[in-house]
Amino acid sequence: MRALLITGTDTGVGKTRVACDLAGRARDAGLRVGVMKPAETGCLELHAALWPEDAHALKCAAQTTIALDLICPYRYRSPLAPAVAADIDGLARVDFEALKAAFETIGSESDLVVVEGAGGIRVPLTWEADYADLSLALNLEVVLVVANRLGCLNAALLTLHYARMRGLPVLGYVLNDIEPVRSEAATTNGLALQRLTNAVCIDHVYRDGHLSSEGVASLLGR
Repeated sequence: MRALLITGTDTGVGKTRVACDLAGRARDAGLRVGVMKPAETGCLELHAALWPEDAHALKCAAQTTIALDLICPYRYRSPLAPAVAADIDGLARVDFEALKAAFETIGSESDLVVVEGAGGIRVPLTWEADYADLSLALNLEVVLVVANRLGCLNAALLTLHYARMRGLPVLGYVLNDIEPVRSEAATTNGLALQRLTNAVCIDHVYRDGHLSSEGVASLLGR
């Protein structure tokens, strides 16, 4: 069983889209795909319960029968980092042992587990631990989604540096076009990243596009 963490340079960079695309394509390739969104913030109330929209999208993409409560154990109303949202909302804080137990259950039924983070890798799940700590605890390989816009070079390079400093296995990054019109920065960011880092560019996803067959094969190790 392999497990990947889909993290981003920031929030709103397309992590869910990339994670769902990968989960669906892996399922189409015949793999048993598990998914997990350890903590989702900014949840709306539905039938007196907090509804994790991203986690539900992952579940649908993987077409898994695994319960949503296992896929997303922690849900918060406030659109903030999980550690902050737990305090603001007065809800249970993230428990790493509970996350490990949920992950192990999902992994026992899966060939591949796609774990989506919240925001970036340095975002605090608890006041003591971030998504790098979670990656180490669960042996996750890191895939960085880079929002292809002005300012992404700094965010991407710092994220890659932090992940490597923490000793995480970094598979590479996906450059994701998120702006309706390609700016000069978006046109040049890909080449700039190739010159500035030796991290692998797994794929370039164009506006409203999907991972390429080559990108999926790279992520699946095929």
